Amino acid sequence: MGELPTQNTSALALPLLQLNQGSTTATSGPESKPKKKICCACPETKKLRDECIVEHGEEACAKWIEAHRICLRAEGFNV
Repeated sequence: MGELPTQNTSALALPLLQLNQGSTTATSGPESKPKKKICCACPETKKLRDECIVEHGEEACAKWIEAHRICLRAEGFNV
C-alpha cells in the first residue's frame, strides 16, 4: 500500500490533468478567484506529489510537483 506509483501511472495522471484544465479554463478566466481553498484543490496530483516526496525526496519528484502546480493554476491559483 505504501508503494509509489510507477512511471506508467504518470501517463494516466497527466491526461486526467489535461481534462481538468480544459473544463476549468472554459468557465474561469485568469482574473477570476478560485472556487476552492488551495488545500482542497487537485487532490489527485497532491496525493501523488506528497507520496513521492515522502518516499524519494523533493529533488526526485519534480514531474509530480510541476503537475500539481499546473493543476492548481488551472483551478485559478497563482502558484
